[in-house]
Amino acid sequence: MARRYDSRTTIFSPEVEYAMEAISHAGTVLGVLATDGVVLAAEKKVTGKLLDLSEAKAGGYGGVVRRYSFSIRINVIGGVAGITADANSLVNYARSAAQQHLLRYNEDIPVELLAQRLCDLKQGYTQFGGLRPFGVSLLYAGYDPHYQFQLYHSDPSGNYSGWKATCIGANNGTAQSLLKQEYKDDITVDEAIGLVMRTMSKTMDSTTLGSEKLEFAALTVDPVTKEPRAKIYRPAEIDALLVKHDLAKKDEDADSEMKTA
Repeated sequence: MARRYDSRTTIFSPEVEYAMEAISHAGTVLGVLATDGVVLAAEKKVTGKLLDLSEAKAGGYGGVVRRYSFSIRINVIGGVAGITADANSLVNYARSAAQQHLLRYNEDIPVELLAQRLCDLKQGYTQFGGLRPFGVSLLYAGYDPHYQFQLYHSDPSGNYSGWKATCIGANNGTAQSLLKQEYKDDITVDEAIGLVMRTMSKTMDSTTLGSEKLEFAALTVDPVTKEPRAKIYRPAEIDALLVKHDLAKKDEDADSEMKTA
């Protein structure tokens, strides 16, 4: 059925809708803009019980598990929902574009300009025959001295938009409703972390939260150097945040999971 559209360049292809549908089944990714930073959280899909998580247990970033949050430059972090192979390609392109901007202008790339560069690439893949759209949506969290902290979202069609708080992936409608109720314009990073944690606990398919099912990242400014500081949280740090906000996996939940396994 789709072949009637996919090889033609003179009519619109429905493949962008296919890509959007794939993203709607991906893990939840949340972004919240605060007065002193930006917070991102992503649901980590563990696809099998035999997956090697030794690096995560040793305090690394998760071994060979698919990544959904990335550091692009010291002033930009990103979260992805959709086909992770497509996401890896776009993240590499974004890192290259950021480095080229730094080399040419001797300053970090503004996050909106980076979003525009990626959206120009993604739009081209919807326009020409023989290509398919990237099956991934991205959240960009960034900082520049002029506009301060910013949060953007782009979709497979090549559109992008700025947000105070948003969600992509599965259950994004529920998350958006929760964010509308609780978000405040004067929210701080610490408050945003709590908001993101509570929202993820209510929207993820899992009944319990743990570092094996959650990725977390934040962008702030160093109070001494005034330079942006991107941080991708390690599993142990995520567990500490969950304990702090009383959302950690309870002992009885862990015991029941062991029994069922």
